[in-house]
Amino acid sequence: MAVVEVKGLKKHFGNVKAVNGVDLSIQKGELLVILGPSGCGKTTLMRMIAGLERPTAGDILIGDQVVTHLPPRARKIAMVFQSYALYPHMSIFDNIAFPLKARREPKDAIRQKVEWASSILGIQHLLDRKPRQLSGGERQRVALARALVKEPDVMLLDEPLSNLDAKLRASARDELQRFQRQLGITTIFVTHDQIEAMGLGDRIAVMYAGQVRQIGTPQEIYHEPADTFVATFLGSPPMNLFERNDCLVGFRPENFLPPGVLQPEDKVTAFPFHVGRVEYLGSDRLIYGTIEGAAEQNKTISKLPSTITVDIEPDKVYEFVVQAKDLKFFDKNTGKRIEPQPLD
Repeated sequence: MAVVEVKGLKKHFGNVKAVNGVDLSIQKGELLVILGPSGCGKTTLMRMIAGLERPTAGDILIGDQVVTHLPPRARKIAMVFQSYALYPHMSIFDNIAFPLKARREPKDAIRQKVEWASSILGIQHLLDRKPRQLSGGERQRVALARALVKEPDVMLLDEPLSNLDAKLRASARDELQRFQRQLGITTIFVTHDQIEAMGLGDRIAVMYAGQVRQIGTPQEIYHEPADTFVATFLGSPPMNLFERNDCLVGFRPENFLPPGVLQPEDKVTAFPFHVGRVEYLGSDRLIYGTIEGAAEQNKTISKLPSTITVDIEPDKVYEFVVQAKDLKFFDKNTGKRIEPQPLD
């Protein structure tokens, strides 16, 4: 385990600022998720930490040692790629053992480490097979085992679950988190999937346009977004935003509720909600409409669980309410979070 620090890190490709001044500190044994859309710089950032890209500026420290210009093999890191990069002609045993053989470790030590890593990941019965004989989830565990036998201080995972189907991805998230907790390896996980980020990370660093927009626990990122990008990037559906009194007002769809649901003593703000469409999704009901009287009518969504059975009909106006504590306010020019503003 090791602390990883990134200080003022930049990577420019000509006029393109792929990473533009990133500062991060990942604690020992922490699983940090770097989350963002395609092209935001998250994979470039990871490749610089791994030593696969040379920074334009800034420093990278692993365990208090500056490794900015050291080659990957000198950084005590292991990386798992999206494609797994297994050798098709080799057995699973040889795939896992490959980095140990490259270091010319003794055969007995190699076998011991391969058996240890494969038993942790539950693939010891697959060691004689070839990659083509394995499922996607099994290949992913082989790639993790190959990284693990290197006994790294830091594990870097670049969207390792994206090639799995939705059902397998959910079980793989659980296995990956359990495996990381068991070993306590400092881990950086890159993804564009907010469900993976929320479900896996001790903390999440949200990136956009080469910069970290916010870093915090999943709860902090979701409930206390630092700006409108974070507010609308996380959440399904995303946070509702509309202009009122020279600022942007936001609230989560699940906090936008019909009359009579909240307790009378709750401090709430009411909005006239013109319902356009109702969508039934089994466990949830999505109510689409607009808030009347907003400076600009924006599409607004209410997300109601099946336990709320209030009848809602299209093309009618209802007084939907939001608790005062759930209202968020943003500067309409910068998008940055600001203090609560009066809505009268």
